[in-house]
Amino acid sequence: MEELCYYEVLQVSKDATITEIKKAYRKLALKYHPDKNPGDKEAEEKFKIISEAYAVLSDEEKRRIYDLYGKEALNGGASRGFSNSGMDDIMDIFNSMFGDAFGFGQNGRTQNSNSMPYSLDIEIETTLEFNEAVFGTEKEIEVRYKEPCQSCKGTGAKDGKLSICDYCGGQGQIVMRQGFMTFAQECPKCHGKGQMIKEKCIDCGGIGGIAKTEKVTINIPAGVNIGNRLRVPAKGNIDNRGYRGDLYIHFDIKDDEHFVRDGDDVYIEVPVFFTQLLLSEEVEVPSLEGSLSIKLSPKVKDKEHFVFYNKGVPNVNNPSRRGRFIAQIKVIYPKKINSEQKELITKLHESFGLESKPNRSVFKNTFDRIKKWVKS
Repeated sequence: MEELCYYEVLQVSKDATITEIKKAYRKLALKYHPDKNPGDKEAEEKFKIISEAYAVLSDEEKRRIYDLYGKEALNGGASRGFSNSGMDDIMDIFNSMFGDAFGFGQNGRTQNSNSMPYSLDIEIETTLEFNEAVFGTEKEIEVRYKEPCQSCKGTGAKDGKLSICDYCGGQGQIVMRQGFMTFAQECPKCHGKGQMIKEKCIDCGGIGGIAKTEKVTINIPAGVNIGNRLRVPAKGNIDNRGYRGDLYIHFDIKDDEHFVRDGDDVYIEVPVFFTQLLLSEEVEVPSLEGSLSIKLSPKVKDKEHFVFYNKGVPNVNNPSRRGRFIAQIKVIYPKKINSEQKELITKLHESFGLESKPNRSVFKNTFDRIKKWVKS
């Protein structure tokens, strides 16, 4: 069988950043996770392959080896288990998909106690403008959630009649023995419920819930970035007891025309004409807070950075701490000059005397040595 390319599995390019890889993994993991596709073997296999690909591509060293020598060079490491860092990343993403943290941390509650066929928490993604993410904003979004189907009482089974799981005998767990030790784990078929749907409810199609929509106003704090998630309490799906899960929002952020964000740092490219450097001009640069001033000089080089501390993006977890604002110089030279300009430049060039032709003084001895070599 032809070996799958990990980049193709995650649907990213070979030069994808770790942020792009995480984003792609989260999207695919949400789609194919077994909890969202109960009984779907194909989805389960895809989920395993997606997790295997992420475990390699999210690890800098494993990714380097994979790029150079392929999967075999990893000695099966990706399929036998994950490195600590890879597993930590995967668990972080799992927590963000299926957990219950406040704000942007990890979550602690699991949903094993949920009796509904669907998860109570909801994951959605919303797109922000660059400035909305930097400064924070209030946004109204439409949320699709589920409430229990009255026909099946939220079970997903026709007339609410569930059958005993034939894999665990209704226990919700299976017991394995290895030597003198006994292990119990959640039943993979009924996911610990002990009961299964034999015939699906006609009204909800076996989902157990009826879809509803609601407009929710959320306050997005300053400094959110791709990879962050925001928890909105009690705006998820509803169970039979009236308990409502939480809404988790992931963010996609549009690029800006001039500002480029890297974490809490912001970069901007500042084009300057070469004569501005020679004349040591002062230029105004747009920043997140208005404008900043940069003093040029003949010593300034192309791509040189002018760094302004605490002028970048507020940290989402600590708003009093801000990143850097970095202005990168781009020196512009004329592509064409007319006869008048050429004459002026020639006069300027000659006015510097010997200094205007440094190559002569630098290579003078070299030329003399070459002449001796040729004669010999």
